[in-house]
Amino acid sequence: MTTYAPTKPWQPTKVDISKNVLGLLIALLVSFVVVQLTPMKGKLAYAGVLFISATAIQVGMKWISRGRMAAIDGLASSIAFTGSVIVFLPVVNILYTTISKGVKGLHWTLFTDTMEKSSYLDPIGMGGILHAIVGTMYMIIMASVISVPLSILTALYLTEIKGKAAGFIQFLVQAMSGVPSVVAGIFIYAALLLNTSFRGSGITGALPLAILMIPTVTRTAQEVLLLIPNDLREAGQALGATQWKTVITIVVPAARSGLVTAVILGVARIAGETAPLLFTIGGSDKVNWNPFNGPQSALPYYVWKGLISGTPEAVQRAWTAILVLLMIVLFFFSIARYFSRQRMK
Repeated sequence: MTTYAPTKPWQPTKVDISKNVLGLLIALLVSFVVVQLTPMKGKLAYAGVLFISATAIQVGMKWISRGRMAAIDGLASSIAFTGSVIVFLPVVNILYTTISKGVKGLHWTLFTDTMEKSSYLDPIGMGGILHAIVGTMYMIIMASVISVPLSILTALYLTEIKGKAAGFIQFLVQAMSGVPSVVAGIFIYAALLLNTSFRGSGITGALPLAILMIPTVTRTAQEVLLLIPNDLREAGQALGATQWKTVITIVVPAARSGLVTAVILGVARIAGETAPLLFTIGGSDKVNWNPFNGPQSALPYYVWKGLISGTPEAVQRAWTAILVLLMIVLFFFSIARYFSRQRMK
């Protein structure tokens, strides 16, 4: 077998992409010809034939130039690349669809007006979603304030303390991960709205969201904390620090970026939930600045009302609200990332 030893191993190896480009062009030609001459039609047919032909060409070229092991490596690389593309395409499609359909309904009064004096059937230029934005921001912040400390402390108990109740708590966290969102809303509705003096408001909408957020943040934080090397813990204790001080001063700062990611995933988990809010916020078409009293609105609730109305104007309002919701999630993501990086410097 021929071996290839670089003359200067300290320099990066130059990759000749001409063969890859030629292989891709041949695969595109084969895909076009096969789809035209066979009953297979459509985008999926082109993509499937392109993947098979490109993989076969790549494996063949590597087998000829570098042997059997290189061909196997090329096959594995092709399958891994295709899998990543398959996972990534739905995300791109969702973003493209949301932006292309939602941007048509954007206008300045959308962010300064409410639906108090307008109807979902009115032209797009009338009314706005200020009340829904305020309600969504209130509920995300309150749900985060309730769930994040509980989730982080639970993750620290399960990974660092590992007390007698760890097994039972781990079981509860896993069970909560599978709870349907509507069940969380019904629970708050039955426990508070039916049996107490509470009525639909921002805080009663934030409670089921907090229930849904806790398992997501807890399980992600657990995985992050488990990635911290035990050497750091042992070093802190060897210097005379107690376990809790080692956790607070060494483990948590080392895992800060991952914990921020856990919080972001939790916010993304609850930002678009609609079912719990149908039972708990009361619904309102005007701004309610007091999240503890009076009916509240939210972007998912606004989207739901727009879709069930069914008219082109109402559906367009729903798409625009979905786009704004994505912008809000991106805003929280950017703020969290900024502060996590600032503290790590």
